[in-house]
Amino acid sequence: MNQGQADNSLLLRFGLSAVPFLISIGLLGLAVQSGAFLKFALSWPVMQAMGYSFTIRLAKGDISHPLVTAQIALHWLVLALLVGLIARGV
Repeated sequence: MNQGQADNSLLLRFGLSAVPFLISIGLLGLAVQSGAFLKFALSWPVMQAMGYSFTIRLAKGDISHPLVTAQIALHWLVLALLVGLIARGV
């Protein structure tokens, strides 16, 4: 893998990890305004920040480590479950 491909892979991982975090911050704003999902909206960004920091520490800074990939997939799974709850009308 050359340097350009490695940079693109790194940018993709950062992008994939940033989307659920930004959505969680948006959900936090909506939850504060409406009062719905407030406990979840408060804890999700905190859990993401702690999870990413611990995972990157365990992976010794290697963003392409399988632990980091699993952490990103976990937050996408939580986002999918949240979308399912909202679509269901809970």
